Amino acid sequence: MRRSETLNRGWLFIGPDKKEIAVDVPHTWNAVDGQDGGNDYWRGSCVYTKTFDAPAYDPETECVYLEFRGVNATADVALNGEKCIHHDGGYSTFRKDVTGLLKGKDNTLVVIADNSVNDRVYPQKADFTFYGGIYRDVYLIVVNKNHFDMDHFSGPGIQITAKPAEGYKRGDVEIKTWTNCEEGMVSVRILDAEGKQVAEGKGTELHLDIPDVHLWNGLESPYLYTAVATLTVDGKAVDEITSRFGVRDFHYHPKTGFYLNGKSYPLRGVSRHQDRRGVGNALTKDMHREDMDLICEVGANTIRLAHYQHDQYFYDLCDERGMVVWAEIPYISEHMPGGRENTISQMKELIIQNYNHPSIVCWGVSNEITISTKDKQDMLDNHHVLNDLVHDMDKTRFTTLACYAMCGPFNKVAHITDVVSWNLYLGWYVPGLWLNDVWMRFFHLVYPGRCLGYSEYGCEGMPNLHSSHPHRGDHTEEYQAIYHEYLLKCFERNPYMWATHVWNMFDFAADARNQGGEPGMNHKGLMTFDRKTKKDSFYLYKAYWSQEPFVHICSKRYADRTEKEITVKVYSNQNEVTLFVNGQQKETKYGSKVFTFIVPLNDVTKVRVASGECGDEASFRHVNTPNPAYSLKDSGDKGANWTK
Repeated sequence: MRRSETLNRGWLFIGPDKKEIAVDVPHTWNAVDGQDGGNDYWRGSCVYTKTFDAPAYDPETECVYLEFRGVNATADVALNGEKCIHHDGGYSTFRKDVTGLLKGKDNTLVVIADNSVNDRVYPQKADFTFYGGIYRDVYLIVVNKNHFDMDHFSGPGIQITAKPAEGYKRGDVEIKTWTNCEEGMVSVRILDAEGKQVAEGKGTELHLDIPDVHLWNGLESPYLYTAVATLTVDGKAVDEITSRFGVRDFHYHPKTGFYLNGKSYPLRGVSRHQDRRGVGNALTKDMHREDMDLICEVGANTIRLAHYQHDQYFYDLCDERGMVVWAEIPYISEHMPGGRENTISQMKELIIQNYNHPSIVCWGVSNEITISTKDKQDMLDNHHVLNDLVHDMDKTRFTTLACYAMCGPFNKVAHITDVVSWNLYLGWYVPGLWLNDVWMRFFHLVYPGRCLGYSEYGCEGMPNLHSSHPHRGDHTEEYQAIYHEYLLKCFERNPYMWATHVWNMFDFAADARNQGGEPGMNHKGLMTFDRKTKKDSFYLYKAYWSQEPFVHICSKRYADRTEKEITVKVYSNQNEVTLFVNGQQKETKYGSKVFTFIVPLNDVTKVRVASGECGDEASFRHVNTPNPAYSLKDSGDKGANWTK
C-alpha cells in the first residue's frame, strides 16, 4: 500500500542576494519585502537544493512519486541532474514519477522557483503579494506500480458525486476511479463518520446507495462519509485510496437566494487570503486551523477562497466545519492573450484536485478581469471556453465570477456564468452608502431572472485610528463599523442576494498599497494581519451571525475623549443589555444587534455592560485636547490604491 514521507526539512536556498542559507519548507523569500510597501518586493528565480536518501521501496514492484503541494509561480525541477518537472501555476499540487531517476543515497533535488513578471502565468496584476517559493509541503510517495491514477492533473484518482434521493432519505453516490492497469479489480466501501460500513460495490464506475443518509448540512451538521477504494491485482490488494465526501444538494433562485438541501440558506460570510505577518503564504497547519476557528467564531457560513486554489488542508477544514465555499482560479485583473492555456490548466487542476469536497458549491472563473483588459473579445471568448469547460467537467456545481466595480450591469462579462457577483465598495472608494441599495435594486429590476451577489465589500479600518465623527476615508475603526452596519441592513432589505462575502476576514499583504499609515497592507479585514486584534466590525458580524452569547463595547481603544458626554455603542446577539457606570447600574435597553447609551464623561469613567452571564468593560478618559495618535498622519499618500 502507498506510503509517504515529507521532504520539508534541510534545504539550501539561494535567494536574490545569491547567498546560500539553510531553510525548511514551507518557505517564501518575500515574507518581509512583500509586506513592507513600495511595490518593490523581489520577483525572479531562486534556487532550492536538497540532498536525500531514497525511501525504502521494492524497485521490482513499486515506484516513487515526487509531489509538491505549492510552488509559486513556476517550478522547474531536476533530480540528479535530470530535468523532470515543469509546472506553471503557483497554487496547485503537481507530482511526477521519479523512480527512474532515483539512486539509493545522496539524491540531489534542485527546484527553481520563479515568480517573475511575465505574460503567460496568472496572476500578474492584483491587489495582493505574489510570494515566491516552495511554500507548501513536499512529499515522496511510494506506491505499487499498479495503482490508482496519480498523473492526471495530480488528482486523487477518485471522483465522488453524492446527492440525496427519495425526499432526502437516501444517498445516491456515484463513484468513478481511474487506475494505470487494465487487469486490476476495484472495490469500494463507504464508511460513515463512526467507521461503520454502509455500502460497498465493485468496478471503476458504480452507483452505491446509502440508506437513512445523514446529510452534509452546513454549519448545522457537516457530516462526512469516507469512500475507501482498493485496487486488487491477481488476488492481492496493491493500492488503496480514501476520500471523504458529503451528501447534499443545493440550488439558487434569483428572488430568494441560495438553498441547501431544499431549504433556504442565505450565504453570508467572508473572503480569505492565505498569508500572515513574517511568514507570507508559507502557513502551518496550526495557522490554517486558527483562521478557521476565527471564521467560525464570527459565525460565517460561507467563505470565498480568493483568488486562487488554497491548501488542501483548508478545504478539508471547510468540509469539517460546514463552510459553503466559492473556489476560484487567479484569472484576475488583466486578460493576457498569452495566458489562456494557463487559465485552462489551472481550472482543470482546481476542479480535478478538489471535486470531492462537499463544501465547494461553485467554481469562480475570474475576478475583476475588466480592470485593464485590452483585447476584450479575446477575454470574452476565453471566459466562454472556461465556463463550458467547467460545465463539462462538473455537472453538479455552478459557475460564477466577480465583477470589477466599474464593470456596469450591462457588461457582457457579467452574463456568461450561471450566477454573478460584484466587488463593490460604494461608501468607501466613492461617497454614498445608499448607492448600494440603488445598485442592487437596479440590477434586480433589469435582470430579475439573474442571481446577484456581493463578492467583495468593505472598507479600511485601523484599530489605532479613531474619531467621534467618523467619515469616509479616515481609516478609523469607527467608520469601518458604520460602513458594515449599513451593509448588513442593506442585505436585509435585499434578501434575494445569493451570497455576500466581506472583504476581508483578515488584513493581508498588498505591497503596492500605502494606506492607513502602514504601507504594504490592505486593512479591510475584520481582524488584523497578525490575528491578534478583532476590530469592532468583527463583533458586529458576530452579533448578526453567531449564536454564541456575547456583548461587546465598541471603540474601547478610543480611550481619550474631549467630549463631556459620549455615546457608548454595544454590539450583542442578546435582546437586552444593561449599562453600569463606575459600578452603578444605569440603564437597560432592549433591541437587536446594536445598542447605544449616552454616558457623562468625568476624568476616568469605567463602563460595564452585561446581558445574562455575558459582560464587557471599558475605561474612557476626559482630556482637554485630542490625542494625536488617533488621527491618520498626512503621508502624502493617504488614498493610494494598487490600481493607480
